[in-house]
Amino acid sequence: MTAVLPRPAGSPAWSAAWTDALAELEMSVDEAEALLRAAHTRGAVDVAAVAGVGSGWQPPTGLGQLPAPLVDRAKALLDRQVRVARQLAEAAAHSRRQLRAVEGMRATAESGPVYIDTAG
Repeated sequence: MTAVLPRPAGSPAWSAAWTDALAELEMSVDEAEALLRAAHTRGAVDVAAVAGVGSGWQPPTGLGQLPAPLVDRAKALLDRQVRVARQLAEAAAHSRRQLRAVEGMRATAESGPVYIDTAG
């Protein structure tokens, strides 16, 4: 977590604090995108790795308003987050469908014969 103390708006420290906060968040989004790519190409992902993505990031406090020069970067990051969230939701729904299909194929109980050979 980025420790942030109140900084005057417009100061270099204020802008640097926002830059650091966005960079930290971008790294979490990078990790999530990399895991989605790995899941798509390999089909299996380390569950422990997925559980840790983004868990270390905490929103910084005391930053104040976003500096104007960073608005486009923040909007692009938000777009990436929304895209990753949508992809994760689609992957989860796909996994649930596959699980239901697999469970439906499992033999539930031994069944008796369906036909009786009366001729032979």
